[in-house]
Amino acid sequence: MGSKETWKLCLTEALDVVSSFVSDPVNLEKCDQFSKILIEAYTGGATVFSCGNGGSHCDAMHFAEEMTGRYRDERRPLGALALGDASHITCVANDYGFGQIFARQLEALGRSGDVLIGLSTSGNSQNVINAFETAKSKGIKTIALLGKGGGKLKDLADLAIVVPGQTSDRIQEMHIKLIHTVIETVERELFPENYE
Repeated sequence: MGSKETWKLCLTEALDVVSSFVSDPVNLEKCDQFSKILIEAYTGGATVFSCGNGGSHCDAMHFAEEMTGRYRDERRPLGALALGDASHITCVANDYGFGQIFARQLEALGRSGDVLIGLSTSGNSQNVINAFETAKSKGIKTIALLGKGGGKLKDLADLAIVVPGQTSDRIQEMHIKLIHTVIETVERELFPENYE
């Protein structure tokens, strides 16, 4: 297969995942719930935490920096933190095991009323599962962005959004679309002047 054919195949696959997701009204209802949970949290002065592994960790950081920095236009920062800075990961992984890297930090920083977004293409990332269990014990709402059927996190989350893709790359591409769109819906509610 040549380069042009590979480009067309990859972009068509991505389009198919987006089209499949949008065609299911249940997915759009869950996305609306995602927005409402974050709007309620930010209206109440809460913090939204995020976590994931590998590319999903990058997406978790992407979400947090868009909230604490800015998305499109100037506005006040919104409280968000991607769990798992390098010194914390190496400390906790060494002393407690890799499965505790997110849970331990959330236990220290999270408060009732906060929100945790977990990203996992398989839905079976043990360190994200452990963080969700910690969140439940602290009264923190949980939202899971998943793929491949949702795995264990699907039933553990307060809200689970499962992307219909079957490969991690296509799932992560959809996750970043969900992240950007939830940021815009939050901004439209809290900063309507940015969208006039």
